[in-house]
Amino acid sequence: MEIGAQQPDSLLEDALKSVAINQCCTLVYTSGTVGQPKGVMLSHDNFTWDALTIIERLNLERGSEVLVSYLPLSHVAAQVVDIYITMSVGAAVYFADKDALKGSLIFTLQEAQPTRFLAVPRVWEKIYEKMQQVAAQNGYIKRTISAWAKSYALQHHLDKINGVKSHSWGYTLASSVIFKKVKQALGLNRCTQFFSAAAPLAPEIKKYFLSIDIPIMDCFGMSEASGAHTICVEGASNLDTIGMTIQGMKTKIHNPDENGQGEICMYGRHVFMGYLNDREKTNEALDSEGWLHTGDLGRVDEKGFVYITGRLKELLITAGGENVPPVPIEQAVKSHLPHISNAFLVGDKRKFLSILLTLKTEVDVETGIPQDTLLPTVQKWLDSLGCPAKTVTEVNKAQDPKLLAALKEGVDKANKQATSNAQRIQKLALLPADFSLPTGELGPTMKVKRRVVEQKMQIS
Repeated sequence: MEIGAQQPDSLLEDALKSVAINQCCTLVYTSGTVGQPKGVMLSHDNFTWDALTIIERLNLERGSEVLVSYLPLSHVAAQVVDIYITMSVGAAVYFADKDALKGSLIFTLQEAQPTRFLAVPRVWEKIYEKMQQVAAQNGYIKRTISAWAKSYALQHHLDKINGVKSHSWGYTLASSVIFKKVKQALGLNRCTQFFSAAAPLAPEIKKYFLSIDIPIMDCFGMSEASGAHTICVEGASNLDTIGMTIQGMKTKIHNPDENGQGEICMYGRHVFMGYLNDREKTNEALDSEGWLHTGDLGRVDEKGFVYITGRLKELLITAGGENVPPVPIEQAVKSHLPHISNAFLVGDKRKFLSILLTLKTEVDVETGIPQDTLLPTVQKWLDSLGCPAKTVTEVNKAQDPKLLAALKEGVDKANKQATSNAQRIQKLALLPADFSLPTGELGPTMKVKRRVVEQKMQIS
């Protein structure tokens, strides 16, 4: 502050005179999950306009918001939330340390007590896993009280989603006595809105958080759209949607099929200028009318809710010519096998689908690299199957038929949700280690880098 006070105002004034709102403000590089990263050129107007529309949509309060910054500032979500929204509403920002995504984020949350909290799905999943471990150690009485409270909270929030007024005494009591303590332990007791972005969050995880009085709202956007394009808010959400289009923006479905499903396209002042030094890729993303082609498959319902059903560039095309979106199938498998950390579908140019699974393990606090030792909850599950393994190495060495049968049972349940025979999984295998950011399989927002996994597993 002292250094700044010594500088003449003319420096700032001259800088402002040289900047136009339609000039490039920042380069944000794409994550490279399906190819080489590209330099997304975002203008001053892209960022400031997107920030202001989000502020209006969420009714953020000027001068009183507290946020926690933990995503890399090279990511568009961190740029628009931690910088532009923050400046626009005069929010206080707590910067988490470099180990935030390795487990220390909880301590920052407890200290900062944010008023709104945005997390990528992997963060919500890690919180869920930790709470499951704690719950497993509770006695009968605590488990009974917890189940009672969670049933009231889940019903309360499902009623709200369905437009039914719910003011049960059970929910009120559970909220004030039990869930208040849960939120305090997580550092979220002052939080009025909870968000998930950057990748899909499984409906089962959302239901769990509803049951502890934490309704997670989905957001959807991309680097090329300066951040958010659709947002769920209380009273306008459900377990499957990514929200409604933000006011002032437009969404259309390109080349819809008979079910109204096609490529999601965006239009508005938040749409980027183009890719740096790459006119060919720019022309692929932006059509002649200025619509941004996202590469995501989806639909819009009669209420205006937008849904993502797959990603064009991630579609697996089987040897029989069937298009298979991997993410919904992977999520279905994980929902039926809660001790699985990651599920990776294989089937491009193949006769049938296979799935690669990783078990949940301990993570090295210093490096963030998954360890060989299985989580206590996974060990307990294996014990119940009659497979007393403590490590992934022991599991893969034993190839216990009872474990393989349990995994197959979970996959079979997921197969019942398949829309065609081509989308049924026929083979499964356990990998020797989980995916992570340090080992390269996950990107900055914890999305799986499919090309990296394919190269490591020598899938071609």
